[in-house]
Amino acid sequence: MAYRSPLEARVAKKTTKAIKDFNLVEDGDRVMVGLSGGKDSWALLQILDELRQRAPIDFSLIAVNVDSGYKEFKHDVIAKTCRERGWEYRIEHTAIGEVMDDLLEANATPCSLCARLRRGVLYRIATEVGATKIALGHHLDDFVETLLLNLFFAGSLKAMPARLVSDNGKHVVIRPLVYATEAEARAYAKEQALPIISCCCPACGDLSLQRQRVKRLIAGLEVEHPEVKSSMIRALGNVASRHLLDRRLNPLPELRDAVTADGVMPLPLVVAGPPR
Repeated sequence: MAYRSPLEARVAKKTTKAIKDFNLVEDGDRVMVGLSGGKDSWALLQILDELRQRAPIDFSLIAVNVDSGYKEFKHDVIAKTCRERGWEYRIEHTAIGEVMDDLLEANATPCSLCARLRRGVLYRIATEVGATKIALGHHLDDFVETLLLNLFFAGSLKAMPARLVSDNGKHVVIRPLVYATEAEARAYAKEQALPIISCCCPACGDLSLQRQRVKRLIAGLEVEHPEVKSSMIRALGNVASRHLLDRRLNPLPELRDAVTADGVMPLPLVVAGPPR
């Protein structure tokens, strides 16, 4: 079965590569797609449905939208679109918006707190619907932006994993769009006539947020170096740990010499790393 456009074929190829590289979807999986109503989650749901129909393995999909409680949010449009396209879905109404107002300090960025609260809801629903994987719509741009955000503002050298097991070991979070760019996700959602719905948070789209500043920085670099994002995503899979300063990765000589008789290195966490 041929893809409907060159763009769909390209997004499918990148998604398939991610699934194979990181073992994201397996035979018998019930994949729960976190559907915010934005371009990225719509693109993810659409391309996974296309791949499901072509894949040599059997897996099912269910879309879950976590409504934060803003009265302008068009959850009815999400429900209508899913019904029209034959997608199983569930909409969970919450009061996350009100909770954030109570918890946030003045001038604090709400996005990370909102994401944590929504993730908790997704974990609960995943158990209720019997999902074996939770798929999120983070794309290549999200990965490289998160890398720079942590580097510049958190003093940490990390991004996001394509496959993550929750702390309690009960859930597996996957990000199949890791190789697809934001521009591709946006164009694909538009090509497929999927309705882009704002989350209705007052801070959404605020260009003063740190992530938006990093996004502009990368866009500026791309003018002179068009492959800069591709280089950064390759770097995340090409880590030279011996050339970093984390003493947990590179213990001091006295620790390296203290290998026990059975050849096991003592836990490097006995030596404190640099301040975090």
